[in-house]
Amino acid sequence: MASPVRRAARAAFPATIPILAGFTFLGAAYGIYMTSLGFHPIFPILMSFFIFAGSIEFITANLLLMAFAPFQAFLLAIMVNARHLFYGLSMLEKYHSVGKKKLYLIFGMCDESFSINYTAKPDPTIDKGWFMFFVTLYNHMYWVGGSTLGAVLGQFITFNTDGLLFVMTALFVVIFLENWLQEKRHTSAMIGLVASVAALMIFGANQFVIPAMIGILIILIAFRKPLERREVKPL
Repeated sequence: MASPVRRAARAAFPATIPILAGFTFLGAAYGIYMTSLGFHPIFPILMSFFIFAGSIEFITANLLLMAFAPFQAFLLAIMVNARHLFYGLSMLEKYHSVGKKKLYLIFGMCDESFSINYTAKPDPTIDKGWFMFFVTLYNHMYWVGGSTLGAVLGQFITFNTDGLLFVMTALFVVIFLENWLQEKRHTSAMIGLVASVAALMIFGANQFVIPAMIGILIILIAFRKPLERREVKPL
């Protein structure tokens, strides 16, 4: 009989297959982009491994070509990745009893890993801590692998990378639709949609993400008990 670790590794892989496609493509674009700016291939490889935050990695490529301004770079990184504050709050309970794996889960929690680990319901016989660990590890390796591929190819080919970031938008749409089809009730999803549209109309396309997340968090906290009763109530 397979060990709990191996069973969790096998169970986690199918959930990350859509991420494999997206991260390989976008990671390759990032690697090509870095080499097109004149960086040695080792730069995108190491940055994808240690930073592991796609948006800020693209921004860092330009920051490295500008005057040294660590404080501005720090503030920019906080602003771009502020949504992870809400991810962390949402995962406190799930990460509570996973032991030392928590350290890597915190480091490797990207948008896609959060989406899978927060919504996935593996078989009760699968260790959830190891399941979340392997989801995070697979996604991390996909991104590093894609960046490495792009860094190598970027030494020989170049192309216009404008529009490639839409891959991540499409990926999130697929994840959302998959979760929608799996849910019996769509209360939480509708709260997210309504709050996001409202924030978009009020704050505009460039500044709506953080207000939307704050609104969703407030609503979910305020109506947590009624929502929980609604979710467990049979249809």
